[in-house]
Amino acid sequence: MLRPLIGLTAYNGETKEDLPATILLRVYISAVIQAGGAPVLIPPELPEEAWQSLYARLDGLLFTGGGDIATERFDGEPHPRVYGVDAQRDALEFGLLDSALRDGKPFLGICRGSQVVNVGLGGTLYTHIQDQHLGALKHDYFPGYPRNQLVHEARVEEGSRLAEVLGEPILHVNSLHHQGIKDVAPALEPVAYAPDGLVEAVELRDYPFGLAVQWHPEWLTDQPAMRRLFKAFVEACEK
Repeated sequence: MLRPLIGLTAYNGETKEDLPATILLRVYISAVIQAGGAPVLIPPELPEEAWQSLYARLDGLLFTGGGDIATERFDGEPHPRVYGVDAQRDALEFGLLDSALRDGKPFLGICRGSQVVNVGLGGTLYTHIQDQHLGALKHDYFPGYPRNQLVHEARVEEGSRLAEVLGEPILHVNSLHHQGIKDVAPALEPVAYAPDGLVEAVELRDYPFGLAVQWHPEWLTDQPAMRRLFKAFVEACEK
């Protein structure tokens, strides 16, 4: 049986020798393979006609974590902590999201990926949570912390698609972000929250599979709930 092809968005970076590189952490790849998918990396430098050709062959999309989205894409408040903005990556991911929404192609967003989904559908972001969200917890456990460190709970909304997939109402999650969802896009449903009220997951109503989470499940695949998330995504892509 052929495995579904899952496109994983990569990012521009450099090697230790300062050589240009296309980068994606291996944990994303491993999580997709473990769930039964065949990962295909999508470099941000692809011109539109090239990524459209690749997109047509894919069964699903995984929008990965990374640097910040350009604030002008959501009329965001400037902040000195904004980092890693990459116009090529923004253009690629918003283009891919638009195509997926048009075609009903399954997608999963992780961290930055959840923010791409929200902004792409008309939502906004906090450009630095701790300065802009009243009573915010610490969410930016990076760098210098283990990426699988569980730092707070996430409460999953009963009756949501995410609750059905995960099978657990309360999760213990990691947190590797300094930005987050502020205004949820009209088409999205907020379906998980941190203890400080920050949105931790959204899902697209009446869609084959359109989920996005703010935490990093690829670092937590020792948890059955996180494995179920990737498995449900890959199974949706098989259809």
